Amino acid sequence: MSSPGFSRRSLLGAAMAGGALALTTAALGRVTAAAAPGARPVPDSVLWFDEPATIWQEQAFPVGNGAAGAMIYGTVESEQIQFNHDTLWNGGPGSHDEGHEYNFGNWYEARPTALAGVRATIAATGSADTGPATAALGQTKWGYGAYQTFGDLFLDRATPAGAVTGYRRQLDLATGLATVGFTTADGVTHTRELFASFPDHVIVTRLSASRGGQVSFTARLSTADNRTVTYSAKDGRITMRGALTDNGLVFEAQVQVIAEGGRVTTDAAGRVTVTGADAATLVLAPGTDYAPVYPHYRGVDPHRAATSTVDAAVHRGHRALRERHLADHRELFDRVRIDLGQQPTTVPTDEALQEFKQARNQGQISADPQLEMLHFQIGRYLLIGSSREGSRPANLQGVWNDSTSPDWQSDYTTNINLEMNYWPSDVTNLAETVPPLVDFIDGLRAPGRVTARDLCGVPQGFAAMSHVNVFGYTGVSTNAATWAPESTAWLIRQLWEHYLFTMDEDFLRRRAYPILKEHTQFWLGYLVTDADGTLVVSPSFSPELGPFTAGATYSQTIVWDLFTNTLAAAKIVGDHAYRPSLEKTLAKLDPGLRIGSWGQLQEWKTDLDEPDSGHRHMSFSYPLFPGHQITAEATPEFYEAARVAVEARTAHTAQNDIGWNRAQKINAFARLRNGDQAREQLDHLLWRNTFANFLNDWPFQIDGNFGVASGVAEMLLQSHAGFVEVLPALPTGWASGSFRGLRARGAFTVNAWWTAGQVTKVEVTSDVGGDLKLRTASLGGGARVHAVGGPTPHYTTHAGELLMPTRRGATYTVTPA
Repeated sequence: MSSPGFSRRSLLGAAMAGGALALTTAALGRVTAAAAPGARPVPDSVLWFDEPATIWQEQAFPVGNGAAGAMIYGTVESEQIQFNHDTLWNGGPGSHDEGHEYNFGNWYEARPTALAGVRATIAATGSADTGPATAALGQTKWGYGAYQTFGDLFLDRATPAGAVTGYRRQLDLATGLATVGFTTADGVTHTRELFASFPDHVIVTRLSASRGGQVSFTARLSTADNRTVTYSAKDGRITMRGALTDNGLVFEAQVQVIAEGGRVTTDAAGRVTVTGADAATLVLAPGTDYAPVYPHYRGVDPHRAATSTVDAAVHRGHRALRERHLADHRELFDRVRIDLGQQPTTVPTDEALQEFKQARNQGQISADPQLEMLHFQIGRYLLIGSSREGSRPANLQGVWNDSTSPDWQSDYTTNINLEMNYWPSDVTNLAETVPPLVDFIDGLRAPGRVTARDLCGVPQGFAAMSHVNVFGYTGVSTNAATWAPESTAWLIRQLWEHYLFTMDEDFLRRRAYPILKEHTQFWLGYLVTDADGTLVVSPSFSPELGPFTAGATYSQTIVWDLFTNTLAAAKIVGDHAYRPSLEKTLAKLDPGLRIGSWGQLQEWKTDLDEPDSGHRHMSFSYPLFPGHQITAEATPEFYEAARVAVEARTAHTAQNDIGWNRAQKINAFARLRNGDQAREQLDHLLWRNTFANFLNDWPFQIDGNFGVASGVAEMLLQSHAGFVEVLPALPTGWASGSFRGLRARGAFTVNAWWTAGQVTKVEVTSDVGGDLKLRTASLGGGARVHAVGGPTPHYTTHAGELLMPTRRGATYTVTPA
């Protein structure tokens, strides 16, 4: 396994030695290595182990339906299914943190001179030390809270399994099915299948056996101790109900046990026992009384919703639940496929990853397309599982968390992390995962108006700082990085991006533009005039490095991006009255781009950059990626400066072994058209920052998984610079291959094939019509175009670029002449 000092072969030895693992042979069910079942070759969408999980974040398998998620251990004697619901948070309204009532992060007492004082210091001396500035502006995050584990469903075997053979635990990303199989000493093969259904909003477990009457177990629920809880069982249904001690949030989970044959009994402790069944299905639905409505964030009691959800699922039956889940999941997952010649493997996933890591440790050049593509696809899988319509957006651990005090509160951090979660959403053809983010940003507007007024002194618009939760926390903390209203502008960029990928004007007009407009109204009142006459952000902090200054690259380029995108949106929706004020401000705005003394893109307005800095944040690279302010074609001098800065930050690795940081570098090097270095960052992340179950390691923080999916897509397809470019950053090790289903701005779906680094065919499907500008070096000698769904249009080619009009719904096949 990937944790230090822990491997499969030392598992029992570690247990015998005691310590944190506390693993016993009984807990494992005396598992022996997989025999014939383990020899089956698996594609790059399957993870499989030949042993149960013992460590949640490193080995358990995730399933999710957007709002609810579960981690599967696969233990023989007592299956553990740790589950969550994305609304179970402590903190917020109703909490009393050391006597302080929740205040959304705003100051408890007026500080009329605080912001002006910090700005005056910066204007007079060029910077402000983070200590005094944070003391003036910051405040303890009273009542901020954290995402909470919901509980565990245990399935205890009625009798010991004895020594088992053929053990296999598998997660198929393409189907969303987690399975566990093993054969007990009496020759009976037992199978468990688990999935989280978005159509039916339940988590389903199915137990079966190769011989009738062999399914016997006791089902029980358990939860953490920072809450009140009661357990009850009746007619095969377990109910766990309680409230968080901290804020009184009411929660309830119901599990219905349906046996086929055999006998079902309940007891006073809230347990259900199945004896001698042929098979059994368990349907689980958790929920709370949370509602995303400012300022109280409370809705109806969860009992009725849990009851009706479980009742409806039971009425459908297991077969229909499974079919509906598979149809829904595959419709999303199967849209994208990348073929780099990866071969199915018979090696357990954790062993294959460990072999890869050992080769890197020994200094060998190690690359494995099978593992690389598994990493790409698990990012898409996790986004499908943690962000669907009606859910909250994916937080720092997606929808999965096993703690009452998770790292960084498992919250929404907006100085890169939440944004990175959604980098792959549109480009990897998962537009359905975006609505929760849109709803979440929209929900920040009401509390953010108070923060804009009371903390920032701006009576119009809304603002949120860089740490937010599900209870409208838009204020500050004692962390210097928190004072960052520009992080909201970065977050809002995803709304404009979603429009560019879908060209959905109704979405732009109804959802995105009102948010873009209101946040730009805040900046019209917040920007200050610098000594050189330009408008700058002050105080400005480059996450998470250096002092407070005025006009850091991070701040200026994000605000430039916001204004540029909002102006484009205003033109589309016809808001001509608002455009002049934006254009006037943008003309005075410091664009934030400067080249420093060693040829680098500066991180600050003053050249403070250190060439040997190994800091994990590369905030200066925002205009390169995900922004579009820097491109090789439009700004070649800044493009070269960005290359110098990114390479310098990458060369000094002291602080760089962090999953999301490596993922950011994949995307940055892809934009720099350096495919070999982008792949090196991907392989380094696999080596140093990936657990055996392919969750991001530092500890588990899911943004790295999502950043990988985005980065791989950016290596193969880009569309930010006004044209669709195929294979902009192809590594030498991916010389031949294909992809299908990636999305380009302009609402195009692109498939491509290449051999020896040269594109042999491109297929483009146009959702809405419009002009297509397609670029790839292989078209330097001209092109042939064939259309399906419309006539072949007149087209021109020049220097590897093809320009042609497209028709809505038509597909165009382009081959080099």
